[in-house]
Amino acid sequence: MPATRNPYEALGVDKKASDDEIKKAYRKLARQYHPDKNPGDASAEGRFKEVQEAYSILSDAKKRREYDQGGGVFGSGFDPGAFRTGAGGFGGGIGDILSDLFGPAGRGGAAGPRPERGRDLETDVHISFDQAMEGAQVPVSLTLSAPCPTCHGTGARPGTTPQVCSRCQGRGVEAESQGLFSISQPCQKCAGTGTEIIDPCGACNGAGHTRQVKRYRVNIPAGVKDGSRVRLAGKGEGGRRGGPAGDLYVVTRVADSALFKRRGDNLEVEVPVTIPEAIRGATIEVPTLNGSKRIRVAPGTQHGTVQRLRGEGPPRLGGRGRGDIHYRLTIDVPRSLSREQREVVDELAAVIDENPRERILRPSGGDRS
Repeated sequence: MPATRNPYEALGVDKKASDDEIKKAYRKLARQYHPDKNPGDASAEGRFKEVQEAYSILSDAKKRREYDQGGGVFGSGFDPGAFRTGAGGFGGGIGDILSDLFGPAGRGGAAGPRPERGRDLETDVHISFDQAMEGAQVPVSLTLSAPCPTCHGTGARPGTTPQVCSRCQGRGVEAESQGLFSISQPCQKCAGTGTEIIDPCGACNGAGHTRQVKRYRVNIPAGVKDGSRVRLAGKGEGGRRGGPAGDLYVVTRVADSALFKRRGDNLEVEVPVTIPEAIRGATIEVPTLNGSKRIRVAPGTQHGTVQRLRGEGPPRLGGRGRGDIHYRLTIDVPRSLSREQREVVDELAAVIDENPRERILRPSGGDRS
């Protein structure tokens, strides 16, 4: 298809564009209109050829100079030789650029099968609250696809080896000619592997992989939370054609504690105090992860007051110290009183005649709404 537009317009660049700007514009358009990305689209194929011819002119200093001087090089037709580099070719190398963009198959060349990394896997492990705080080693078992132990992943019966595919000669792809271009696709006979299994392994029927049960001992670091993920590199599903195995992610499911509640990097626990302790103040014993400690309750402590012990909480992942424990003080009110206790309370009520509800029933200043 002869081109009719001037090459600068075809690439969308200014006449004073630098070589780098021209090359960048070409790469973008070649990627956009390449036949491999637009199968069966005649318009895209025509645009791709136009872009090719424009670049063949502007990437060659001599051709560009001739065009700028009115030599009319553009429109002389697409030159298949433009794909060659070196003598007789042109600067920049269209073939090299296409190879960078699409790989060898992007221009009809051979591209053998590539190794494939195995899939990452995920499994849950249930641990106690104490194990989460202290760290633990726990067993994990899962069923996954792994290289066949009989044929060691080749798919061929022991003593034999896979043969080079007779259709694609081991390239894994076959090219279909479409005029000036070749469109590559996976070989239909070997499904892109580049090999044929003439005598398949009886254990995996030539697949090279079998379902296997794997058992591991997983080190759970101290301080994990519910939902934390521990990564075991290379313990996921096996790779294909020599590719690396994926990773295994172990998700921790932490049981609740009867005493502590997790709050981010810290712990919280409710501590009941008596009415006299709240009124007069007291020194009380409170639980920690490693026994107990004593804290001071200030006189006049209110219900819900929170006191903190720094550095007594769970270990922070990554060895960044420990969190805190927050003690929420709750005033314990007796449900029933003895006669003696009622008398004492009556005496106290007579002495403390302040009504705290006055603040909300008759607020000072302003109108109540």
